[in-house]
Amino acid sequence: MFSYYLKLGWLSIRRNPLLSILMVTAIAVGIGASMTTITVNYIMGGNPIPQKSDELFKVQLDNWDPNDQSEGEYELPEQMTYLDAMALMRDRKAYRQVASNRSGLVLEPQGADELPFSVDTRNTWADFFPMFDLPFVYGSGWDDTADRNLERVVVLSKEINERVFGGEDSVGRSVRLNGMDFRVVGVLGEFQPVPKFYDVTNGAFNEAEEIYIPFNIAVEYEFSRNGNTSCWKPSDGDGFEAFLNSECIWIQFWAELRNAEEKQDYMAYLNAHVEQQKALGRFPRPLNNRLSDVMEWMKDREVVDEDAQVMLGLSLLFLVVCLLNTIGLLLAKFMGKSGDIGLRRALGASRSSLFIQHMIESGLIGLGGGILGLGLTWLGLAGIKMLFGDFVENLASLDWVMVLTAIGLAIFSALLAGLYPTWRACRIAPASQLKTQ
Repeated sequence: MFSYYLKLGWLSIRRNPLLSILMVTAIAVGIGASMTTITVNYIMGGNPIPQKSDELFKVQLDNWDPNDQSEGEYELPEQMTYLDAMALMRDRKAYRQVASNRSGLVLEPQGADELPFSVDTRNTWADFFPMFDLPFVYGSGWDDTADRNLERVVVLSKEINERVFGGEDSVGRSVRLNGMDFRVVGVLGEFQPVPKFYDVTNGAFNEAEEIYIPFNIAVEYEFSRNGNTSCWKPSDGDGFEAFLNSECIWIQFWAELRNAEEKQDYMAYLNAHVEQQKALGRFPRPLNNRLSDVMEWMKDREVVDEDAQVMLGLSLLFLVVCLLNTIGLLLAKFMGKSGDIGLRRALGASRSSLFIQHMIESGLIGLGGGILGLGLTWLGLAGIKMLFGDFVENLASLDWVMVLTAIGLAIFSALLAGLYPTWRACRIAPASQLKTQ
């Protein structure tokens, strides 16, 4: 019977093509507008590392200005000082832990005709790669020995490896950065977490870094910092060493804690560290440290912008307006078929069978609206890319979840819009219609 009702629905749609096109278009416009904003919000608020997001914790220590309060409360700094980050790295109380920051270096290609170009660099530690599940196509990350011995090693992104080495296995070869040779130990595969949870401070939706080098190397050679640096009081002296010993925050710190017991022990360690520093005259604020897992950190930093949520609400309201128009068109269409409906009722068709038939017809209209709406969604996302450029490159894209969501939402919306017109059509009395035939 379902295939029979599909056939009847398709014939009914073809019988009045202009009205059917209007209904499909109304649903498509609503779906296109709503799915554009739904897609952006979905990607912004997605879990970037679902396999272990509840084991990775952003570490925050409250070592900021005691006179800086917001609405009577102290706001925790997002980043950490060099003094504290190195103390935590030395003590190694977490299963894995990583201090990192960004730099901008100059890569000098080996070809005589190729010009040097700048690369975005992540200065980090050996634990970064297994901790954040980075994929490798060649080699691997470096080990703890490279961190301790200041080895000049490097991990390349897939794009940089293709640009410099033509995509070949470059492990063991050298790249020249800022006038120094670095040995390639690994080449990454596709790696672009969205949001880039491990460094939302410097851009939650920025591209992942192009090159990864040991943090201690960046400090040893005083590489520039391409990220946010904040200080609440001046350094005690001049020069890079004074900066490292200052209260300036510029390092992102994460810890991997596999269970509640490890988290509890690590928090106790952080509190003990701060108490020790308080005795040395640091940390003037009350004890207030925090461990936030990935999704807690995304929520705390309001990665999903409030404006995007407002736009989502407005687009859904626009979809409702489109559905109201569809209801009116369906009502006109179904009531125009009152003679056919009365005849079928007189021949023995039940109200339930007529109801199912017309709901299937509504569903077909919704399917058409969903397919056309996907095209409008693609145009909407392309328009966002044109307006905002590379900043939204990782947000304005459809995946299969969003495609299925668009089709499902369109069919559901059409079925919802068809409820009242179908109910009215099924209430038609056969006798009154047969008298007019």
